[in-house]
Amino acid sequence: MIETSARLLKLLSLLQQPKEWSGAALAGELGVGVRTVRRDVDKLRNLGYPVDAVPGVAGYRLGAGAALPPLLLDDEEAVAVAVGLRAAAQGTVAGTEEASVRALTKLEQVLPSRLRYRIELLQQITVTPASGPSVQPDVLLAVAAASRDHQRLRFDYCNHDGTATARTTEPHRLVHTGRRWYLVAWDVDRDDWRTFRVDRIAPRIPTGPRFTPREVPELATTNRGVAYGGYRYRARVVVHAPAAEVADRYGPNVASVTPIDEATTLVETGANSLDQVALYLGILGLPFEVQDPPELVHAIRELTTRLSASIAGA
Repeated sequence: MIETSARLLKLLSLLQQPKEWSGAALAGELGVGVRTVRRDVDKLRNLGYPVDAVPGVAGYRLGAGAALPPLLLDDEEAVAVAVGLRAAAQGTVAGTEEASVRALTKLEQVLPSRLRYRIELLQQITVTPASGPSVQPDVLLAVAAASRDHQRLRFDYCNHDGTATARTTEPHRLVHTGRRWYLVAWDVDRDDWRTFRVDRIAPRIPTGPRFTPREVPELATTNRGVAYGGYRYRARVVVHAPAAEVADRYGPNVASVTPIDEATTLVETGANSLDQVALYLGILGLPFEVQDPPELVHAIRELTTRLSASIAGA
């Protein structure tokens, strides 16, 4: 009986891999005959696991059922799920915090002590930054579904200055920076790629007709939209240092870094206040020249004056 139960668990683990198994391949993995595999598959079906027969190859795969059966996770998968649930419990997707805590509680109840120790260690040495605006789950799912199905997505978009615009897009992919969710999409009316903050999107349902996906934009285009777009103030600065040195000091979610030549680099960044942009540049520790906007020069002067005054009596 114990051998049979252990074999069923191994069979379930094999079927949960994203592939199709022939009966002979499963029999080889389990060390049994093909008839035993068929009987074990029937037992899994009786337990509620939707094991589908694959026509043509006399094989099996795990399908989707009406209810969610228990999952079998290996050590690395269990740690990854637990860490993800802890992050979601603090989350950027509104309404998922409570569900994440419930799922995490169920998982941690059955975790072996060795895995619980690994997860607690990761939690202790990890610093969680302040989260950005939360996104409604139905909005995130609607955007993800339209991207997956290559359907045009129409939505009302709240710009950084509070004005609303209607957009028609061909959604390409979602980007999560750890603070915010962004949609990278082709803006049909503007005939160009755009990056939208998902917390500012109000989808119009139903979605539009299907479209043929365009060539994927380069990673630099996506990073520029995340670091530069969607903010009230957008800055362009020429830094007198090689691009590799500048990139080491700025993460891709903070600034877009483009080499001009071997000794100078174009930095594009954004923020909702000029003081914040000035601070970004101040901590860079490299000589730079402001290209745009002109108001940034005044903001840097004012910030320098305030900082100098604060230590005048020291």
